[in-house]
Amino acid sequence: MTHPSALQARLAGTRAGAVREEYLANSAYFPLANILFEWLSEGWSRFIRSPDPYTLLAAGLVQAWFLGSWRHAGRPRPFAGNLIGPAFYTLIEGVIDGMRFFQSPNHLAYWGVSLAIGAAQEVQFRSADARVRVAAILAENVARAAIIVLMYAIFEAAAKPEYATLEGFFSDASHSYITIALLALGLVIGVAQVTADGYLALLRATAAQLRRYSELAMGRHVLERAVEDEASLAPTRRDRAVVFLDIRGFTAWSERQSPEDVVRMLNAFYEATEAAVEPHGPIRIKYTADEALLVFAEAGPAVAAARALQGRLAAHLAPFGLAAGFGIHAGPVIEGLLGSESVKAFDVLGDTVNVAKRLCDAASGGEILVSEETAFSGAGEQPVRELRVKGKAQPLRVRVLAAP
Repeated sequence: MTHPSALQARLAGTRAGAVREEYLANSAYFPLANILFEWLSEGWSRFIRSPDPYTLLAAGLVQAWFLGSWRHAGRPRPFAGNLIGPAFYTLIEGVIDGMRFFQSPNHLAYWGVSLAIGAAQEVQFRSADARVRVAAILAENVARAAIIVLMYAIFEAAAKPEYATLEGFFSDASHSYITIALLALGLVIGVAQVTADGYLALLRATAAQLRRYSELAMGRHVLERAVEDEASLAPTRRDRAVVFLDIRGFTAWSERQSPEDVVRMLNAFYEATEAAVEPHGPIRIKYTADEALLVFAEAGPAVAAARALQGRLAAHLAPFGLAAGFGIHAGPVIEGLLGSESVKAFDVLGDTVNVAKRLCDAASGGEILVSEETAFSGAGEQPVRELRVKGKAQPLRVRVLAAP
């Protein structure tokens, strides 16, 4: 089972937030309308002593929990989910009231409205036609506005029998006005929702683009760390293990190739690098033409990644008559966003990086050189040699992990 990253979780929101949104935007509507209806019909004192208001609130909450949870998990079931509230209410109140429960028009209205809203939401979810989805959104909001119309009609019919038929109800001009006004309001709210959904879809697409560009520039691990704690990107001294590698003979080879062939080879080199090192948790991967800089939290994963990458690149580069050399060194670096106020990039600087680069320059194709002070499992079993490198007064002692 894969778990979402911090960035994915933030973009998706929380399950509690999805449940809360579902309750306030949909599942609470009919229960609240029914609570007001029964309160006015029975009187407040008698109503609050009955189980009805609490059962209605619970029905809306249970429905919201299922619908919100399913949507957050990426498995929405709108039609079935919208029937959970009336089913819960019918089950509890049906046991208490028996067949008398089904004689109340407001109880049946709960089922009717839920079926209409559930069907409209299901069409939105299933249909690939944008026009059909828009029509379903409008129908859903009109159905939700019809809740008040239905409850008002039932309330008036209970008070005055002459309003029990449609003709009788609409004989009163005020009833016609309220009905038309509420349904028109539902239609307007539907249009507003269509507009808002369009802007939301645009924002989500833009967020996905920005996320992709940010991952390309900073790397997924760094971006996720920044989302969790922005201050973690401030330049800070840290202990890191640095792996440098570059392709031996690349310049001479590239002079004989077309630019397109060079780009194709390099892109395959980058993809092979990421596939090999990703299981070892690199903090940063940075490419510069035929070079790659890999940063790890500890030496063990850095060495394991270099070994895995050496084997993969040997097969990838051999057809071109090329090979890669590796240098690994662990120690303190300055890590974070470096640059001017307007242009910054996440990078690592320090002598540790320089030493890894010098070891890489000294390595032959297919060779992995690790500084002696870089501790990793099995280090004592590897041969040691001394290297004189540019910028260092004393020779460096290195372990040779793979020879050409």
